[in-house]
Amino acid sequence: MTSATLRHTVWILRGNPVTAVAAAGAFILCVLAVIGPWIVPFDPIASDVANALKPPSATYWAGTDQLGRDVFSRLIVAARLDLAIAASAVSLSFVLGAVVGALCGYTGGRLDRYVGRFVDVLMAFPLFVLAMAMVAALGNRVENIVIATAIINLPFYIRFARAEVNVRRNAGWVEAARACGDSHVSVVLRFLLPNVLPAMAVQVSLNLGWAILNAAGLSFIGLGVSAPTPEWGIMVAEGARFISTGKWWLVAFPGLALMLTVLCFNLLGDGLRDILDPRMRT
Repeated sequence: MTSATLRHTVWILRGNPVTAVAAAGAFILCVLAVIGPWIVPFDPIASDVANALKPPSATYWAGTDQLGRDVFSRLIVAARLDLAIAASAVSLSFVLGAVVGALCGYTGGRLDRYVGRFVDVLMAFPLFVLAMAMVAALGNRVENIVIATAIINLPFYIRFARAEVNVRRNAGWVEAARACGDSHVSVVLRFLLPNVLPAMAVQVSLNLGWAILNAAGLSFIGLGVSAPTPEWGIMVAEGARFISTGKWWLVAFPGLALMLTVLCFNLLGDGLRDILDPRMRT
């Protein structure tokens, strides 16, 4: 990051405290995801039935579950898996969708029509149901969850990139690049894509939150990550059985972690747009 970009980022964050809080929350979450397994006070998988279903206390900050496992330790360790799934899926769909959408918007013709029909077919299905079907067919492994989440996110990026490039493909600076001898691929990758990426930043941030919810939802219904792996969706599913008995912490803390994470990424979207958009550099 250059000094000018850093100054611009600081200026944006100072003028928008909500974005600053969201950025701080996302940063803390990412740090916990990286170092979490080494700082948690208890083994997130080891059982201790003698201390099962203990409420939050000075020893167990978020209580214990039905097997005596520390809920706080499981929350911290689960952040790594959920963030890894979301980041991998969104990165895959973003790169593939942006390139394919940009090529469709630039060239038009058969490629645009075929890809457009493919996107229409994907959008015709309820996306979470489509993810359920793919994971059920492929198997509930982490890599299959990433693939399924990436596929259902593809239409957003393809359509967005296509529309943005289609508007700009006949602009003067694009014609100038072609007149200078740049190939069509070079024009798309060097000139058109960098100009649409800031507009896609908001969608990336929103999709990160949605991808985390998707992974947690699949785990909640038994099609995601398998127990005893710490994962927020599994923790909510296991804790739901004890709500009627007053064991509120088993659902409250994983649900709060999900809510705050998704909220941070949603609020971060507008700030990313302002930071990456060159028109905001005044």
